[in-house]
Amino acid sequence: MPRMRVLLGAGLALAMLAGCTSGSTLRTYSMSYLPVKDASYTVPRIPPGKVAKKYHRALVRYDTAEKPGTIVVDTKAKYLYFVMDGGKAMRYGIGVGREGFTWTPPPEMIKRDPRTAKWRNGQPPGLSNPLGARALYLHNKRGDTGYRLHGSPEYWSIGGNVSSGCIRMINQDVIDLYERAEVGAKVIVL
Repeated sequence: MPRMRVLLGAGLALAMLAGCTSGSTLRTYSMSYLPVKDASYTVPRIPPGKVAKKYHRALVRYDTAEKPGTIVVDTKAKYLYFVMDGGKAMRYGIGVGREGFTWTPPPEMIKRDPRTAKWRNGQPPGLSNPLGARALYLHNKRGDTGYRLHGSPEYWSIGGNVSSGCIRMINQDVIDLYERAEVGAKVIVL
């Protein structure tokens, strides 16, 4: 932990996605926030009510021209959508970069908190790893963008402007997304 997957970060600059709408909720997965055994770790349960219900994982109606398997990150609404067949998407609540730190590189984090310098080249797995249970690395044609879709042990931060530029998710949600997403998936950040 964390397990990592490389995704193609197409459209990392602010992008417009025509025809993209989120509709009614078809099913909410609030019960998915129980403890999860993951490798030799147990990801703790999320206490009920500590994350606003609107940010709980949900299957929603989602009309888009994007192909199934595409990931759409709506930073303003604080949602990440995994596009599925039949006009549906799995929607996840997210935390995004706080004011002044939106889409900033890791050196900014080290400058802000020098104690993090020891992890410049990575941190061992574990429940305190800031990349959570999974990390999906975003790449473009030039290589690693430095941005991640990742889990976080700080579940209470979902729905806020809290990270240093990456997109953070509830650990149970990033595990679910990791199992759905394919290496090379298209990622659109709005």
